[in-house]
Amino acid sequence: MENKEKILILDGYNLFYRARYSGMNKGEFSTIFNFFRGLRPLVEKFKPSQVDLVLEGVPKKRLEILSEYKGQRTYHNKDNFLDQRRSIVNILKNNFPINLIRHPDYECDDVIGYLSKKYEKLGKEVTVVSSDTDFIQLINENIKLYNPVKKDYVQEKSFNYVFWKALVGDSSDNILGFKGIGNKTALKLLENKNLFEEFLEKKDNREKFNKNVSLIKFHNLLEDNEDQNIEFFYHQKESSWEELRETFNNMNFNSIISKEKTWQKYIDTFDNLF
Repeated sequence: MENKEKILILDGYNLFYRARYSGMNKGEFSTIFNFFRGLRPLVEKFKPSQVDLVLEGVPKKRLEILSEYKGQRTYHNKDNFLDQRRSIVNILKNNFPINLIRHPDYECDDVIGYLSKKYEKLGKEVTVVSSDTDFIQLINENIKLYNPVKKDYVQEKSFNYVFWKALVGDSSDNILGFKGIGNKTALKLLENKNLFEEFLEKKDNREKFNKNVSLIKFHNLLEDNEDQNIEFFYHQKESSWEELRETFNNMNFNSIISKEKTWQKYIDTFDNLF
């Protein structure tokens, strides 16, 4: 493990929203400031040789399965979040040694799942950074999940996480579980194959269970013949730190740029990725 090349994969959707609702308030650039203030410690902690940040696409396949998928979520742009998110992406593209990756027709979760397995097959060690528990299904000895909110690694489960979630449901994605089945009952079913099979044999249970699994499990872009449609924006090979410093200066990100020692520490963290 120690000699393996280390890849850091960032869940862009998750980190953008985390920056929106946490950290310091810097007025109209609050989300941008919180994102870039939190980015350096992550790269410093893991010291990867490569960083990928995955952006969100449209979950077309899941919407075909369930038209109400994530339909309960409400969105607002009172804090100019959409423009700030675009600014973060542009700053990353123009100034940081970080690859931006997206598939227009798949959620970032699916793309992260694809990349993680791809890198693992190449003998690399992968750390996914996200507070989204769906990534638990990826965890093994070569793929780790780090929760940036709890600042700790998430442990692999002793049970089939996808099956468990298909039973209990996921309100955040508008996936309904089975009435009367909570954590304890779900675990009891998964521990007993005969009991689980009896449950699935009951009216409509198998169909609903399989539908939930297809919504929760990461889609295989290779099987879907969609891996070639992933959009990659590879970072440039030379730094542009003066341009970045000017951008941060215009946004009054003084705590990052005002002291020469602090600024040097900031860019040194990313210089190792060029």
